[in-house]
Amino acid sequence: MGWFDAKPMTEKRAVAYYRHSAQDKQEYSVEIQQEHVRKFAADHNIEIIKEFADRGITGVVVKDRDAFNEMIKVYVEGGKEKFDYVLVFDVSRWGRFQDGDESAHYTWLCSSRGIKVIFSSMGFQKENDLFFGVYLNFERWRAARYSQELSEKVWKGCSKIASYGYWAGGMAPYGMHRLLLDEQKKPVRVLIRGEHKAIHNQRTTLTPGDEREVDTILEIFKLFVNKHRPPDAIAAMLNQRQIPSPGKSAWTRSAVYAILRNEIYAGTMVWNKTSQKLNTKSIHNLPADWVRTEEAFQPIVPMPLFAQAQQIIHEQEEILRRKYSDADMLSRLNELYRQYGTINHGLIASNDEMVSPARYISRFHSLNMAYQAMFGEVIAKRKTEIVEQVRTLVHKVDSQDDFIVINGYASMHIQPCVPFPCGYEAYWAFRPDTREKVDLTLGVPLSNNGEFQILGYAVFPRLMTFKPEVNIRSTTEDRWDMYSWSLADVLANFSQ
Repeated sequence: MGWFDAKPMTEKRAVAYYRHSAQDKQEYSVEIQQEHVRKFAADHNIEIIKEFADRGITGVVVKDRDAFNEMIKVYVEGGKEKFDYVLVFDVSRWGRFQDGDESAHYTWLCSSRGIKVIFSSMGFQKENDLFFGVYLNFERWRAARYSQELSEKVWKGCSKIASYGYWAGGMAPYGMHRLLLDEQKKPVRVLIRGEHKAIHNQRTTLTPGDEREVDTILEIFKLFVNKHRPPDAIAAMLNQRQIPSPGKSAWTRSAVYAILRNEIYAGTMVWNKTSQKLNTKSIHNLPADWVRTEEAFQPIVPMPLFAQAQQIIHEQEEILRRKYSDADMLSRLNELYRQYGTINHGLIASNDEMVSPARYISRFHSLNMAYQAMFGEVIAKRKTEIVEQVRTLVHKVDSQDDFIVINGYASMHIQPCVPFPCGYEAYWAFRPDTREKVDLTLGVPLSNNGEFQILGYAVFPRLMTFKPEVNIRSTTEDRWDMYSWSLADVLANFSQ
Protein backbone atom coordinates (compact mmCIF):
# COMPACT_ATOMS: atom_id res chain seq x y z
CA MET A 1 0.00 0.00 0.00
CA GLY A 2 1.42 3.39 -1.01
CA TRP A 3 1.74 6.33 1.26
CA PHE A 4 -1.04 8.12 -0.66
CA ASP A 5 -3.53 5.33 0.31
CA ALA A 6 -2.89 5.50 4.05
CA LYS A 7 -5.84 6.71 6.18
CA PRO A 8 -5.15 9.36 8.85
CA MET A 9 -4.74 7.93 12.32
CA THR A 10 -7.64 8.62 14.69
CA GLU A 11 -6.49 9.95 18.02
CA LYS A 12 -9.41 8.72 20.18
CA ARG A 13 -12.09 6.04 20.06
CA ALA A 14 -15.62 6.23 21.46
CA VAL A 15 -19.01 4.58 21.69
CA ALA A 16 -22.15 6.69 21.27
CA TYR A 17 -25.42 6.43 23.16
CA TYR A 18 -28.82 7.74 22.02
CA ARG A 19 -32.22 7.62 23.76
CA HIS A 20 -35.65 8.85 22.74
CA SER A 21 -38.90 8.31 24.69
CA ALA A 22 -42.51 8.61 23.60
CA GLN A 23 -42.88 11.85 25.60
CA ASP A 24 -39.83 13.57 24.06
CA LYS A 25 -40.14 16.20 21.37
CA GLN A 26 -39.14 15.48 17.77
CA GLU A 27 -35.88 17.43 18.12
CA TYR A 28 -34.70 14.67 20.45
CA SER A 29 -35.15 11.87 17.90
CA VAL A 30 -32.37 9.28 17.68
CA GLU A 31 -31.51 10.44 14.15
CA ILE A 32 -31.09 14.07 15.20
CA GLN A 33 -28.99 13.06 18.23
CA GLN A 34 -26.91 10.86 15.94
CA GLU A 35 -26.28 13.73 13.54
CA HIS A 36 -25.07 16.03 16.35
CA VAL A 37 -22.88 13.39 18.01
CA ARG A 38 -21.30 12.22 14.76
CA LYS A 39 -20.45 15.81 13.81
CA PHE A 40 -18.96 16.40 17.27
CA ALA A 41 -16.83 13.25 16.89
CA ALA A 42 -15.63 14.29 13.43
CA ASP A 43 -14.77 17.79 14.62
CA HIS A 44 -12.63 16.36 17.42
CA ASN A 45 -11.04 13.53 15.42
CA ILE A 46 -12.83 10.80 17.39
CA GLU A 47 -13.73 7.44 15.87
CA ILE A 48 -17.12 6.03 16.89
CA ILE A 49 -16.67 2.26 17.05
CA LYS A 50 -20.16 1.35 18.30
CA GLU A 51 -23.56 3.07 18.62
CA PHE A 52 -26.28 2.17 21.14
CA ALA A 53 -29.87 3.39 20.95
CA ASP A 54 -32.92 2.97 23.20
CA ARG A 55 -36.08 3.98 21.33
CA GLY A 56 -39.33 4.76 23.11
CA ILE A 57 -37.80 4.14 26.55
CA THR A 58 -38.09 6.39 29.59
CA GLY A 59 -34.90 7.77 31.07
CA VAL A 60 -36.15 7.71 34.66
CA VAL A 61 -34.74 4.22 35.29
CA VAL A 62 -32.35 1.84 33.51
CA LYS A 63 -34.48 -1.29 33.97
CA ASP A 64 -35.76 -1.55 30.37
CA ARG A 65 -32.95 0.33 28.64
CA ASP A 66 -31.38 -2.71 27.00
CA ALA A 67 -28.90 -0.75 24.88
CA PHE A 68 -27.71 1.32 27.84
CA ASN A 69 -27.29 -1.77 30.00
CA GLU A 70 -25.37 -3.57 27.25
CA MET A 71 -23.06 -0.59 26.86
CA ILE A 72 -22.34 -0.39 30.61
CA LYS A 73 -22.12 -4.13 31.36
CA VAL A 74 -20.40 -5.42 28.21
CA TYR A 75 -18.36 -2.52 26.88
CA VAL A 76 -17.56 -0.43 29.97
CA GLU A 77 -17.38 -2.96 32.81
CA GLY A 78 -16.73 -5.98 30.58
CA GLY A 79 -14.03 -4.28 28.51
CA LYS A 80 -15.14 -5.84 25.22
CA GLU A 81 -13.55 -2.96 23.27
CA LYS A 82 -10.94 -0.37 24.13
CA PHE A 83 -12.21 3.19 23.84
CA ASP A 84 -11.80 6.57 25.48
CA TYR A 85 -15.23 8.20 25.52
CA VAL A 86 -18.94 7.63 25.73
CA LEU A 87 -20.52 10.32 23.56
CA VAL A 88 -24.05 11.47 24.42
CA PHE A 89 -26.02 14.38 22.97
CA ASP A 90 -26.96 15.89 26.36
CA VAL A 91 -27.54 15.01 30.02
CA SER A 92 -31.23 14.24 29.52
CA ARG A 93 -30.33 11.53 26.95
CA TRP A 94 -28.04 9.93 29.54
CA GLY A 95 -31.08 9.72 31.80
CA ARG A 96 -33.72 11.64 33.71
CA PHE A 97 -32.78 9.95 36.99
CA GLN A 98 -34.75 11.30 39.93
CA ASP A 99 -31.67 10.96 42.12
CA GLY A 100 -28.71 12.92 40.77
CA ASP A 101 -26.36 10.48 42.48
CA GLU A 102 -27.70 7.67 40.28
CA SER A 103 -26.82 9.63 37.15
CA ALA A 104 -23.36 10.35 38.59
CA HIS A 105 -22.98 6.67 39.52
CA TYR A 106 -23.08 5.51 35.90
CA THR A 107 -20.73 8.31 34.92
CA TRP A 108 -18.35 7.14 37.66
CA LEU A 109 -18.52 3.53 36.40
CA CYS A 110 -17.09 4.85 33.14
CA SER A 111 -14.51 7.24 34.61
CA SER A 112 -13.23 4.61 37.05
CA ARG A 113 -12.17 2.60 33.98
CA GLY A 114 -10.54 5.53 32.24
CA ILE A 115 -13.58 6.31 30.04
CA LYS A 116 -15.02 9.83 30.03
CA VAL A 117 -18.69 10.56 29.41
CA ILE A 118 -18.84 13.55 27.08
CA PHE A 119 -22.05 15.44 26.32
CA SER A 120 -21.71 16.95 22.86
CA SER A 121 -24.03 19.85 23.74
CA MET A 122 -21.63 20.84 26.54
CA GLY A 123 -18.35 19.89 24.94
CA PHE A 124 -15.12 19.02 26.72
CA GLN A 125 -14.45 20.49 30.13
CA LYS A 126 -12.01 23.36 29.86
CA GLU A 127 -8.91 23.32 31.98
CA ASN A 128 -9.40 24.91 35.41
CA ASP A 129 -13.14 25.36 34.74
CA LEU A 130 -14.42 25.34 38.31
CA PHE A 131 -18.06 25.77 37.30
CA PHE A 132 -18.28 22.79 34.92
CA GLY A 133 -19.25 20.39 37.74
CA VAL A 134 -21.83 22.85 39.05
CA TYR A 135 -23.34 23.22 35.58
CA LEU A 136 -23.35 19.43 35.09
CA ASN A 137 -25.25 18.88 38.36
CA PHE A 138 -27.70 21.61 37.38
CA GLU A 139 -28.34 19.83 34.07
CA ARG A 140 -28.94 16.58 35.95
CA TRP A 141 -31.47 18.37 38.14
CA ARG A 142 -33.12 19.92 35.07
CA ALA A 143 -33.41 16.53 33.38
CA ALA A 144 -35.05 15.04 36.48
CA ARG A 145 -37.34 18.02 36.95
CA TYR A 146 -38.62 17.73 33.39
CA SER A 147 -39.96 14.24 34.13
CA GLN A 148 -41.55 15.45 37.35
CA GLU A 149 -43.27 18.36 35.61
CA LEU A 150 -44.42 16.10 32.76
CA SER A 151 -45.81 13.60 35.25
CA GLU A 152 -47.69 16.37 37.07
CA LYS A 153 -49.12 17.69 33.79
CA VAL A 154 -50.26 14.21 32.74
CA TRP A 155 -51.87 13.64 36.15
CA LYS A 156 -53.71 16.97 36.06
CA GLY A 157 -54.86 16.31 32.50
CA CYS A 158 -56.19 12.86 33.35
CA SER A 159 -57.83 14.22 36.50
CA LYS A 160 -59.64 16.91 34.50
CA ILE A 161 -60.76 14.41 31.86
CA ALA A 162 -62.08 12.03 34.54
CA SER A 163 -63.90 14.87 36.32
CA TYR A 164 -65.92 15.40 33.12
CA GLY A 165 -66.88 11.73 33.15
CA TYR A 166 -64.55 10.57 30.37
CA TRP A 167 -62.25 7.56 30.52
CA ALA A 168 -58.75 8.78 31.44
CA GLY A 169 -56.81 5.89 29.97
CA GLY A 170 -56.01 2.25 30.53
CA MET A 171 -57.88 -0.97 29.82
CA ALA A 172 -61.64 -1.03 30.19
CA PRO A 173 -62.95 -2.94 33.23
CA TYR A 174 -64.47 -6.41 32.92
CA GLY A 175 -67.82 -6.19 31.13
CA MET A 176 -67.12 -2.75 29.64
CA HIS A 177 -65.83 -1.39 26.32
CA ARG A 178 -64.14 1.91 25.52
CA LEU A 179 -66.34 4.03 23.27
CA LEU A 180 -64.72 6.69 21.07
CA LEU A 181 -66.46 10.08 20.95
CA ASP A 182 -65.89 12.71 18.26
CA GLU A 183 -65.25 16.43 18.79
CA GLN A 184 -68.98 16.98 19.43
CA LYS A 185 -68.90 14.11 21.96
CA LYS A 186 -71.03 11.90 19.72
CA PRO A 187 -70.31 8.13 19.57
CA VAL A 188 -67.97 7.04 16.79
CA ARG A 189 -67.13 3.38 17.47
CA VAL A 190 -65.91 0.94 20.08
CA LEU A 191 -62.12 0.81 20.39
CA ILE A 192 -60.53 -2.62 20.24
CA ARG A 193 -58.05 -3.64 22.92
CA GLY A 194 -54.75 -1.78 22.55
CA GLU A 195 -56.18 0.81 20.13
CA HIS A 196 -55.79 4.52 20.92
CA LYS A 197 -57.73 7.54 19.74
CA ALA A 198 -56.06 9.27 16.79
CA ILE A 199 -57.32 12.84 17.23
CA HIS A 200 -56.28 14.87 20.27
CA ASN A 201 -59.64 16.49 21.04
CA GLN A 202 -61.58 13.24 20.77
CA ARG A 203 -62.59 11.56 24.02
CA THR A 204 -63.37 8.04 25.21
CA THR A 205 -66.04 6.88 27.59
CA LEU A 206 -67.26 3.48 28.77
CA THR A 207 -70.18 1.45 27.50
CA PRO A 208 -71.53 -2.03 28.39
CA GLY A 209 -69.39 -4.60 26.63
CA ASP A 210 -69.53 -8.34 26.03
CA GLU A 211 -73.09 -9.54 26.62
CA ARG A 212 -72.02 -12.63 28.56
CA GLU A 213 -69.81 -10.57 30.86
CA VAL A 214 -72.61 -8.04 31.40
CA ASP A 215 -75.00 -10.87 32.34
CA THR A 216 -72.39 -12.28 34.74
CA ILE A 217 -72.02 -8.92 36.52
CA LEU A 218 -75.78 -8.59 36.93
CA GLU A 219 -76.06 -12.15 38.20
CA ILE A 220 -73.33 -11.56 40.80
CA PHE A 221 -75.24 -8.57 42.21
CA LYS A 222 -78.59 -10.38 42.25
CA LEU A 223 -77.16 -13.48 43.92
CA PHE A 224 -75.44 -11.36 46.55
CA VAL A 225 -78.38 -9.05 47.30
CA ASN A 226 -81.50 -11.10 46.59
CA LYS A 227 -80.27 -14.64 47.29
CA HIS A 228 -77.87 -13.70 50.10
CA ARG A 229 -75.10 -15.78 48.56
CA PRO A 230 -71.61 -15.03 49.96
CA PRO A 231 -68.84 -14.12 47.48
CA ASP A 232 -66.98 -17.44 47.88
CA ALA A 233 -70.18 -19.37 47.02
CA ILE A 234 -70.77 -17.13 44.00
CA ALA A 235 -67.18 -17.71 42.86
CA ALA A 236 -67.59 -21.48 43.20
CA MET A 237 -70.81 -21.40 41.16
CA LEU A 238 -69.20 -19.35 38.37
CA ASN A 239 -66.23 -21.70 38.25
CA GLN A 240 -68.52 -24.71 38.08
CA ARG A 241 -70.24 -23.17 35.05
CA GLN A 242 -66.79 -22.41 33.56
CA ILE A 243 -67.50 -18.70 33.17
CA PRO A 244 -64.23 -16.84 32.49
CA SER A 245 -63.15 -14.41 35.20
CA PRO A 246 -61.72 -10.90 34.58
CA GLY A 247 -58.22 -12.35 34.73
CA LYS A 248 -59.20 -15.36 32.57
CA SER A 249 -58.41 -17.63 35.53
CA ALA A 250 -60.60 -19.07 38.27
CA TRP A 251 -63.07 -16.87 40.10
CA THR A 252 -62.13 -16.10 43.70
CA ARG A 253 -63.84 -14.45 46.64
CA SER A 254 -61.76 -11.30 46.13
CA ALA A 255 -62.61 -11.21 42.40
CA VAL A 256 -66.34 -11.27 43.19
CA TYR A 257 -65.89 -8.58 45.85
CA ALA A 258 -64.04 -6.42 43.32
CA ILE A 259 -67.07 -6.60 41.02
CA LEU A 260 -69.47 -5.78 43.85
CA ARG A 261 -67.45 -2.77 45.02
CA ASN A 262 -66.79 -1.23 41.60
CA GLU A 263 -68.86 1.95 41.17
CA ILE A 264 -68.19 1.92 37.44
CA TYR A 265 -70.90 -0.73 37.04
CA ALA A 266 -73.40 1.80 38.45
CA GLY A 267 -72.39 4.39 35.83
CA THR A 268 -69.97 6.35 38.07
CA MET A 269 -66.58 7.23 36.65
CA VAL A 270 -63.91 6.65 39.29
CA TRP A 271 -60.28 7.56 38.70
CA ASN A 272 -57.12 7.75 40.84
CA LYS A 273 -57.89 4.80 43.10
CA THR A 274 -54.24 3.88 42.65
CA SER A 275 -51.35 5.94 41.38
CA GLN A 276 -47.84 5.30 40.17
CA LYS A 277 -45.54 8.16 39.27
CA LEU A 278 -42.15 7.99 37.56
CA ASN A 279 -41.82 4.20 37.78
CA THR A 280 -42.25 4.18 41.55
CA LYS A 281 -44.27 1.54 43.36
CA SER A 282 -48.02 1.72 42.82
CA ILE A 283 -49.92 2.98 45.88
CA HIS A 284 -53.58 2.83 46.91
CA ASN A 285 -55.01 6.32 47.37
CA LEU A 286 -57.51 7.34 50.01
CA PRO A 287 -61.15 7.66 48.83
CA ALA A 288 -60.89 11.42 49.44
CA ASP A 289 -58.32 11.57 46.63
CA TRP A 290 -60.45 9.69 44.10
CA VAL A 291 -61.98 11.57 41.17
CA ARG A 292 -65.64 10.57 40.97
CA THR A 293 -68.30 11.60 38.43
CA GLU A 294 -71.76 10.10 38.84
CA GLU A 295 -74.01 9.25 35.86
CA ALA A 296 -71.03 9.48 33.54
CA PHE A 297 -72.26 6.71 31.22
CA GLN A 298 -74.83 3.94 30.85
CA PRO A 299 -74.71 1.67 33.93
CA ILE A 300 -74.80 -2.12 33.92
CA VAL A 301 -76.26 -2.38 37.43
CA PRO A 302 -79.25 -0.22 38.48
CA MET A 303 -78.29 2.20 41.23
CA PRO A 304 -80.83 0.82 43.82
CA LEU A 305 -79.36 -2.69 43.39
CA PHE A 306 -75.81 -1.35 43.65
CA ALA A 307 -76.70 0.67 46.78
CA GLN A 308 -78.18 -2.43 48.45
CA ALA A 309 -75.00 -4.36 47.76
CA GLN A 310 -72.89 -1.60 49.33
CA GLN A 311 -75.07 -1.56 52.44
CA ILE A 312 -74.69 -5.33 52.89
CA ILE A 313 -70.92 -5.10 52.40
CA HIS A 314 -70.72 -2.25 54.92
CA GLU A 315 -72.64 -4.23 57.53
CA GLN A 316 -70.47 -7.30 56.98
CA GLU A 317 -67.30 -5.24 57.28
CA GLU A 318 -68.53 -3.72 60.54
CA ILE A 319 -69.09 -7.21 61.95
CA LEU A 320 -65.61 -8.27 60.88
CA ARG A 321 -64.08 -5.05 62.21
CA ARG A 322 -65.60 -5.72 65.62
CA LYS A 323 -64.66 -9.39 65.48
CA TYR A 324 -61.02 -8.63 64.73
CA SER A 325 -60.65 -5.64 67.03
CA ASP A 326 -58.25 -6.01 69.96
CA ALA A 327 -61.03 -5.47 72.49
CA ASP A 328 -63.33 -8.10 70.98
CA MET A 329 -60.56 -10.67 70.51
CA LEU A 330 -59.46 -10.26 74.14
CA SER A 331 -63.04 -10.36 75.40
CA ARG A 332 -63.69 -13.72 73.72
CA LEU A 333 -60.31 -15.02 74.87
CA ASN A 334 -61.26 -14.08 78.43
CA GLU A 335 -64.59 -15.93 78.11
CA LEU A 336 -62.74 -19.02 76.92
CA TYR A 337 -60.33 -18.77 79.85
CA ARG A 338 -63.16 -18.41 82.39
CA GLN A 339 -64.90 -21.46 80.91
CA TYR A 340 -61.90 -23.82 80.82
CA GLY A 341 -59.40 -22.25 83.21
CA THR A 342 -56.69 -22.46 80.55
CA ILE A 343 -55.87 -21.31 77.03
CA ASN A 344 -54.23 -23.22 74.19
CA HIS A 345 -54.26 -23.51 70.42
CA GLY A 346 -56.67 -26.43 70.39
CA LEU A 347 -59.35 -24.70 72.47
CA ILE A 348 -59.22 -21.60 70.31
CA ALA A 349 -59.27 -23.49 67.01
CA SER A 350 -62.23 -25.68 68.04
CA ASN A 351 -64.44 -22.73 69.05
CA ASP A 352 -66.42 -21.27 66.15
CA GLU A 353 -66.82 -17.95 67.97
CA MET A 354 -63.07 -17.41 68.15
CA VAL A 355 -60.71 -16.13 65.48
CA SER A 356 -57.84 -18.46 64.61
CA PRO A 357 -54.82 -18.99 66.89
CA ALA A 358 -52.66 -17.63 64.07
CA ARG A 359 -54.64 -14.37 64.18
CA TYR A 360 -53.94 -14.01 67.92
CA ILE A 361 -50.24 -14.66 67.38
CA SER A 362 -50.11 -12.22 64.47
CA ARG A 363 -51.84 -9.50 66.48
CA PHE A 364 -50.21 -10.02 69.91
CA HIS A 365 -46.99 -11.90 68.91
CA SER A 366 -47.89 -14.96 71.03
CA LEU A 367 -50.79 -16.51 72.93
CA ASN A 368 -49.07 -15.64 76.18
CA MET A 369 -48.84 -11.96 75.24
CA ALA A 370 -52.52 -12.03 74.24
CA TYR A 371 -53.22 -13.52 77.68
CA GLN A 372 -51.20 -10.73 79.32
CA ALA A 373 -53.20 -8.15 77.35
CA MET A 374 -56.35 -9.53 79.03
CA PHE A 375 -54.94 -8.17 82.29
CA GLY A 376 -53.79 -4.87 80.83
CA GLU A 377 -55.37 -2.70 83.54
CA VAL A 378 -53.92 -4.80 86.37
CA ILE A 379 -50.44 -4.82 84.81
CA ALA A 380 -50.51 -1.04 84.22
CA LYS A 381 -51.62 -0.45 87.82
CA ARG A 382 -48.84 -2.63 89.26
CA LYS A 383 -46.26 -0.95 87.04
CA THR A 384 -47.33 2.49 88.33
CA GLU A 385 -47.10 1.26 91.92
CA ILE A 386 -43.59 -0.11 91.36
CA VAL A 387 -42.40 3.17 89.81
CA GLU A 388 -43.67 5.02 92.89
CA GLN A 389 -41.81 2.59 95.16
CA VAL A 390 -38.65 3.13 93.13
CA ARG A 391 -38.98 6.89 93.65
CA THR A 392 -38.84 6.34 97.44
CA LEU A 393 -35.69 4.22 97.21
CA VAL A 394 -33.47 6.23 94.84
CA HIS A 395 -32.46 9.85 94.45
CA LYS A 396 -33.99 10.57 91.04
CA VAL A 397 -36.35 8.85 88.57
CA ASP A 398 -37.07 10.13 85.03
CA SER A 399 -39.82 8.61 82.89
CA GLN A 400 -38.81 7.99 79.26
CA ASP A 401 -41.46 6.46 76.97
CA ASP A 402 -42.11 2.98 78.42
CA PHE A 403 -39.09 2.79 80.75
CA ILE A 404 -37.50 4.80 83.55
CA VAL A 405 -34.03 6.22 84.10
CA ILE A 406 -32.64 5.89 87.62
CA ASN A 407 -30.30 8.57 88.97
CA GLY A 408 -29.53 9.74 85.46
CA TYR A 409 -27.41 6.76 84.38
CA ALA A 410 -29.28 3.42 84.45
CA SER A 411 -32.45 2.64 82.50
CA MET A 412 -34.98 -0.03 83.44
CA HIS A 413 -38.05 -1.48 81.78
CA ILE A 414 -40.60 -2.78 84.31
CA GLN A 415 -42.51 -5.84 83.11
CA PRO A 416 -45.26 -7.22 85.42
CA CYS A 417 -46.54 -10.64 84.31
CA VAL A 418 -49.57 -12.76 85.17
CA PRO A 419 -48.85 -16.53 85.20
CA PHE A 420 -49.93 -18.26 81.99
CA PRO A 421 -51.90 -21.50 82.65
CA CYS A 422 -50.27 -24.61 81.19
CA GLY A 423 -51.86 -27.92 82.13
CA TYR A 424 -51.51 -28.51 85.89
CA GLU A 425 -49.00 -25.72 86.33
CA ALA A 426 -48.39 -22.17 85.15
CA TYR A 427 -45.42 -20.10 84.09
CA TRP A 428 -44.35 -16.49 83.90
CA ALA A 429 -42.95 -15.52 80.50
CA PHE A 430 -40.65 -12.50 80.46
CA ARG A 431 -39.31 -10.89 77.29
CA PRO A 432 -36.08 -9.04 78.17
CA ASP A 433 -35.91 -5.69 76.38
CA THR A 434 -33.16 -5.74 73.74
CA ARG A 435 -33.10 -2.02 72.94
CA GLU A 436 -29.72 -0.37 73.48
CA LYS A 437 -31.29 2.43 75.48
CA VAL A 438 -32.65 -0.04 78.07
CA ASP A 439 -30.01 -1.44 80.44
CA LEU A 440 -32.14 -4.03 82.21
CA THR A 441 -35.60 -5.51 82.36
CA LEU A 442 -37.26 -5.90 85.74
CA GLY A 443 -39.55 -8.92 85.58
CA VAL A 444 -42.36 -8.79 88.14
CA PRO A 445 -44.29 -12.08 88.63
CA LEU A 446 -47.83 -11.59 89.89
CA SER A 447 -50.14 -14.06 91.57
CA ASN A 448 -53.38 -15.05 89.90
CA ASN A 449 -55.56 -15.45 92.96
CA GLY A 450 -57.73 -12.46 92.13
CA GLU A 451 -55.47 -10.03 94.01
CA PHE A 452 -52.46 -10.15 91.62
CA GLN A 453 -49.90 -9.72 94.38
CA ILE A 454 -46.23 -9.05 93.59
CA LEU A 455 -44.29 -12.26 94.32
CA GLY A 456 -40.78 -10.89 93.79
CA TYR A 457 -38.50 -9.40 91.16
CA ALA A 458 -36.38 -10.92 88.41
CA VAL A 459 -33.50 -8.93 86.91
CA PHE A 460 -32.52 -9.43 83.25
CA PRO A 461 -29.54 -7.23 82.27
CA ARG A 462 -29.50 -6.63 78.53
CA LEU A 463 -25.83 -7.53 78.14
CA MET A 464 -26.21 -10.76 80.11
CA THR A 465 -29.51 -12.10 78.79
CA PHE A 466 -29.36 -13.95 75.49
CA LYS A 467 -32.81 -15.58 75.21
CA PRO A 468 -35.72 -13.69 73.64
CA GLU A 469 -38.05 -15.14 76.29
CA VAL A 470 -37.33 -16.43 79.80
CA ASN A 471 -39.96 -18.79 81.24
CA ILE A 472 -40.12 -19.41 84.99
CA ARG A 473 -42.47 -22.22 85.90
CA SER A 474 -44.45 -22.34 89.11
CA THR A 475 -43.11 -25.81 89.92
CA THR A 476 -39.43 -24.93 89.40
CA GLU A 477 -38.49 -23.36 92.73
CA ASP A 478 -34.74 -23.70 92.24
CA ARG A 479 -34.81 -21.71 89.04
CA TRP A 480 -36.98 -19.03 90.60
CA ASP A 481 -34.40 -18.64 93.39
CA MET A 482 -31.82 -17.81 90.70
CA TYR A 483 -33.82 -14.77 89.64
CA SER A 484 -35.72 -13.67 92.75
CA TRP A 485 -34.68 -10.32 94.24
CA SER A 486 -36.26 -7.73 96.49
CA LEU A 487 -36.80 -4.29 95.03
CA ALA A 488 -34.37 -2.76 97.52
CA ASP A 489 -31.68 -5.26 96.48
CA VAL A 490 -32.24 -4.43 92.81
CA LEU A 491 -31.90 -0.71 93.41
CA ALA A 492 -28.97 -0.91 95.82
CA ASN A 493 -26.51 -0.88 92.92
CA PHE A 494 -28.08 2.34 91.58
CA SER A 495 -27.91 4.36 94.80
CA GLN A 496 -25.80 7.50 94.84
